[in-house]
Amino acid sequence: MTEQQTIVLKDAVARNPLVRLDAPVDVALGVGEHIALVGPNGAGKSLLVDMLTGKYPLREGSLAYDFRPSASSSAYENIRYIAFRDTYGSADANYYYQQRWNAHDQDETPTVRQQLGEVRDEEYRHRLFTLFGIEPLLDKKIILLSSGELRKFQLAKALLTEPRILILDNPFIGLDAATRNLLTDLLTHIASMGTLQLVLVLSMLDDVPSFITHVVPVADRKVGAKVTRSEWMEHLAERDKEREADDRAALSDLRRRVENLPYSHTNYTSSEVVKLNRVSIRYGERTILRDLDWTVMRGEKWALGGENGAGKSTLLSLICADNPQSYACDIRLFGRKRGTGESIWEIKSHIGYVSPEMHRAYLKNLPAIDIVASGLHDSIGLYKRPRKEEMDVCEWWMDIFGVAALKDKPFLQLSSGEQRLALLARAFVKDPELLILDEPLHGLDTYNRRRVKAIIEAFCHRQDKTLIMVTHYANELPATITDRLWLKRDK
Repeated sequence: MTEQQTIVLKDAVARNPLVRLDAPVDVALGVGEHIALVGPNGAGKSLLVDMLTGKYPLREGSLAYDFRPSASSSAYENIRYIAFRDTYGSADANYYYQQRWNAHDQDETPTVRQQLGEVRDEEYRHRLFTLFGIEPLLDKKIILLSSGELRKFQLAKALLTEPRILILDNPFIGLDAATRNLLTDLLTHIASMGTLQLVLVLSMLDDVPSFITHVVPVADRKVGAKVTRSEWMEHLAERDKEREADDRAALSDLRRRVENLPYSHTNYTSSEVVKLNRVSIRYGERTILRDLDWTVMRGEKWALGGENGAGKSTLLSLICADNPQSYACDIRLFGRKRGTGESIWEIKSHIGYVSPEMHRAYLKNLPAIDIVASGLHDSIGLYKRPRKEEMDVCEWWMDIFGVAALKDKPFLQLSSGEQRLALLARAFVKDPELLILDEPLHGLDTYNRRRVKAIIEAFCHRQDKTLIMVTHYANELPATITDRLWLKRDK
């Protein structure tokens, strides 16, 4: 008797050349197997998921499903896929960058309760809601959720439909350590029940959870043969050892290039970069920040931490003048009190910034180099054509982040990891005095994480540069960190 296989792609080639992998795909997902699709940024993992879910018709080969014991044979009913950018659901198409901070633009956005809908299995619902801490979020607008809260909401929403196969794209990013552990425990429990098959799409090649049984490697837009998890981990350890020496030399060269970059200007002379005096932020009855005092001096390197929903992104939105409540707060930037005549663009001209919110909002399908160039004038999109020497600087930074070869490719055709690297180049492009990085390594593969961390450290060695960085992974922080601020969630 042949073992049941839930999804089988045989010699499959997509009809549309824009979404076609570079070799026919042969892969099968057997019942009881929990799969990790693993590969670097831009390898073709998302294109493989699109083939598995039947998103695009095939020119050659076949796609077959067997979802037993499910009564339905429909992929739509049996497969749930949470992608990296799948955050606000139906609200996403109308989302713009500063919307989260503008209360008057949130009236039409649904609440968590409305998006979750009715649930048949009350016991299952209660278990999920307790595990993910969903109850306190139920009456909150979707648009107001933090990155981590959004991930919890989407996971709970998908699991509540009790699918046959759940595909999760980098499910652990954006979650604090406690929630990552809870999620791992939940997925391990689900995997052991045998009713739901898990497929994880992972960019961190060495971070394959123990409940995964098999790995399908994807590299250079080709899908490799399925191997067991233990085979993959053994192979990876050997390959990483070989690559480490090459990486060390390449990263040393990168650091030198960044540290030796000529200083074109020094825009401010204040020794005080950020000063918050008893700042409080409230949305309705919920207090996000309460009486916060914080001073950041020139040249300091701050790690900003806290659990999901503690207010880290809200705090950064105040500094970057993206939050309208900032004008009602006692905030000084570069020695000047907010609201004393400076424009938002004067403030932003000193700041390089990247965040999950910015990535979510960046739906402009311009060439990647134009996205980088938009950082010169802090716009979402490019409305002023840069001079040739400015475009040369953009290309230089794209080369530093390893995406120069993608400069003419439309931004929305890049993988999410490649998009993040382009947005990082955008943040660095004007050699800012204050660099604000909110989860900068979000969605990057193992090697690009090393690269970006090295770039951040090199930038921090430049004279008078100030850093504020948010991450849920302590090992992502550069060695140059001088100070730490930990936010506690207001209960």
